[in-house]
Amino acid sequence: MKITKKHLLATLLSLTLIMVLISPSLVLVGAKSECTGITDDLERLRCEAGYKEDTDLVTTIGIVINVILGLLGVVAVVIIIIGGFKWMTAGGNDEKISEAKKLIGQGVIGLIIVLAAYAIARFVMDKLKPEFLE
Repeated sequence: MKITKKHLLATLLSLTLIMVLISPSLVLVGAKSECTGITDDLERLRCEAGYKEDTDLVTTIGIVINVILGLLGVVAVVIIIIGGFKWMTAGGNDEKISEAKKLIGQGVIGLIIVLAAYAIARFVMDKLKPEFLE
């Protein structure tokens, strides 16, 4: 069975669509008990995310940084998976294998950078506002 770029693109688009459609449901699965009585969807999501009306700027920035770094971490893992898929489907072609190894290496470097950025951001947020970690 020959896998073409069209098949690979269709599979990736399908998986992306599935993740986009399922992710809101996964967020609601772990709903906090104090948020279950809220009927307004936006207010319930804000409650589940831990956002309160009296949230200050440092906490809001911390939440935004966590979301951005989480998305970048997912992107790095997807790059590693794509590199692994390319390696598995290389069929012994040295050029494709080297390209896949390069992609996996870049994904690992990206993941290390994201984890380091998360550690630095967590350290800074702890120094700016210690109760942010609780």
